[in-house]
Amino acid sequence: MNLPSAGRRVVVRYLLPTGQATDALGVLLEASETELVVDGKRGPERIPRGAVIAAKEVPPPPAPRPRAAPPRA
Repeated sequence: MNLPSAGRRVVVRYLLPTGQATDALGVLLEASETELVVDGKRGPERIPRGAVIAAKEVPPPPAPRPRAAPPRA
């Protein structure tokens, strides 16, 4: 499986021990022969390489939308 370089934003789909699939979205910190480390909203996630189903680079998150002003009375 070809992985993006460390420092890139990625999404990694992998299997949990229960057999359910889940995604990790964040910056790829490390990719060794045994595991991937993705730094996402929940903090760094260590993912066993054998559990990975798919991985790809994704674009940066969209800019936050400005909040609408509250209605005037």
